[in-house]
Amino acid sequence: MRKQVEMEFGEIGGAETAADGSPLWWKIQSLAGQSDELFVKKLAQNDTSWAEPEKGSNQAGYYVPRPIREAGFFPTLLADNPAKPHIFHAEIPVLWPQTGEVTQSQLRHFSNKGSEAHCTCVPRTLFRGLTPASLLLAGRFSAPLAGCRWWMVTLDSSGEEAEILETVLDLPVDFHYALFRADAITKARQAEHDELEELIAEFRTAIRSGTLADVVARYAVLPDPATIARQARNQWLRTKGLDSFDPWEIDAPGDAIMEISREIEYRFYRRHELRRRASELLALLSGGDDLPSALVRRYPEIDSVLLSASQQRKSRAGRSFEQHIAAALDAGHIRYEEQVVTGGRRPDFVMPDCRTLRRKRRSHDDALVLAAKTTLRERWKQVSSERLNCDVYLATVDDRVAATSITEMADAGIKLVVPESLRESGETVYADQPNVLTFRQFFDSEIRDRRPQLIRLTDTDSGTRGNA
Repeated sequence: MRKQVEMEFGEIGGAETAADGSPLWWKIQSLAGQSDELFVKKLAQNDTSWAEPEKGSNQAGYYVPRPIREAGFFPTLLADNPAKPHIFHAEIPVLWPQTGEVTQSQLRHFSNKGSEAHCTCVPRTLFRGLTPASLLLAGRFSAPLAGCRWWMVTLDSSGEEAEILETVLDLPVDFHYALFRADAITKARQAEHDELEELIAEFRTAIRSGTLADVVARYAVLPDPATIARQARNQWLRTKGLDSFDPWEIDAPGDAIMEISREIEYRFYRRHELRRRASELLALLSGGDDLPSALVRRYPEIDSVLLSASQQRKSRAGRSFEQHIAAALDAGHIRYEEQVVTGGRRPDFVMPDCRTLRRKRRSHDDALVLAAKTTLRERWKQVSSERLNCDVYLATVDDRVAATSITEMADAGIKLVVPESLRESGETVYADQPNVLTFRQFFDSEIRDRRPQLIRLTDTDSGTRGNA
């Protein structure tokens, strides 16, 4: 899933260094430039759990899906042992730039055990301690390098390099694995490339004609966040052939919210952001001084523009998530109050209202609190169920939450609400966790079944709201 590089300051891990001392992303770009094809896989638990010392597993590698095995990225597997005709294998010499080592790895397929192949003899340390939903990136050299035909890296999902890779390859929210052209690392998609050329031409014309100030003024104000969110939601509805963002009518409302906020809306926002920030920087650098002088003398102003962009991007991501949840609650006729202060806290959603929550003589199920955070880290500790006398739910689209954190949330009386696809994904640790439920389960079980009083009936409901 693309994380949009919109996290809180200090949340994303710092840049990693390759074995030769260069930044890992620079090394990846260099290796990609010497490759003809890339393989990216979001690592599931069974791809990494073998590397943990307490597991004691005999497995020593990750799984390669059948479509990748048969696509020609790896060599053809052969069964050359008459005594074991069900074992197909191939040797793949691999360079691991993170450690600098070369391994004679094996791609093995047991035809009597399923369709996947197993890449073995890989560095255990690179698969140990990875955050859920981390990435494997492999490249196939155009010509052998140091006796190797392939190179591989593991990118922790909490690190900078995973964020960059997800952005440059535009990985969708439901990404699992795929092959890419090697130049995808450095080339934008053609449609985006053409649009960028138009913007560049517009800036050049403005500089020649002395109208750059007018261009800066035209792009100075980004559309209201609620407007961009509504545009993205309407595009999703048109694509799905739906008239309303009604959670009772959408099979997987959590997946819908995740796709809209993290993909569709982000593309809209990125287009507006590029025009505003590029025009601001261009105005700073074309003020009469030569480029080196302008860059050095006006660096504090440049830094201020970049800092402002980062802060605005960060706040947009969280607010976007909340807006789409609110849209679902509205369309589902669910009673709530938003961003109300109670007991020194400001929950994102109180249902049905703060007055009911504060009422001393009520049952536990008369009210609930729903907080929303796109990414968790340690910020889930800002949410508490203490002294509220109601269930507290924490909605997120974060696929990197560790099992230990989920257990700590359960101990604190917090139930996680996640998109449907994340709950069942083998790349997260949400499955079988008793305090994790999907948005579908939240609407059906926690609201309709346990708290039907939260649903505001309309003239056409006839008392059956949510029972479609």
